[in-house]
Amino acid sequence: MFAALFLLRCYQINIVFNDIILCFVCRYIIIMKIRIIDLPKITDPRGNLTFAEARAMVPFDIKRAYWVYDVPGGESRGGHAHKRLQQFVVALSGSFHVTLDDGYERQTVLLNHPWQGLLIDVNTWRTLDDFSSGAVCLVLASEHYEEDDYIYDYDEFLAYIGRDGVTGK
Repeated sequence: MFAALFLLRCYQINIVFNDIILCFVCRYIIIMKIRIIDLPKITDPRGNLTFAEARAMVPFDIKRAYWVYDVPGGESRGGHAHKRLQQFVVALSGSFHVTLDDGYERQTVLLNHPWQGLLIDVNTWRTLDDFSSGAVCLVLASEHYEEDDYIYDYDEFLAYIGRDGVTGK
């Protein structure tokens, strides 16, 4: 499943050269991708099985795996962005919402199937919340833990991606 948000930005640039006005119209498209990847689901009366393989299903080499669980009601996780690290997030049990923000748009995705994962790209602010009772969130990461890869302040995130002066959340 793939969803994208397109936002067209236009700028007109006028350049005066030897009393001739040259006019250029520059356009670019900003795309916020929400990419849910279906993993294999092998059904069996004894219990189902799902697996993930680096580069085959998860589009990067997996250098770290961690899981979040026993999140108290009303609490959030995440609240940061990464400069270099990509993540693949799976709700192994239960459900939770993931809100992604690229500095232009904000979208929320419900994860509630253990055979589906959400790919989160670099330079994307993420927040996880609304954890159901017993929810387990698995995160597969493209890099080892490095403190300097994290951006914990939303206004710093906006400045990092070139959106200075934009009002924070």
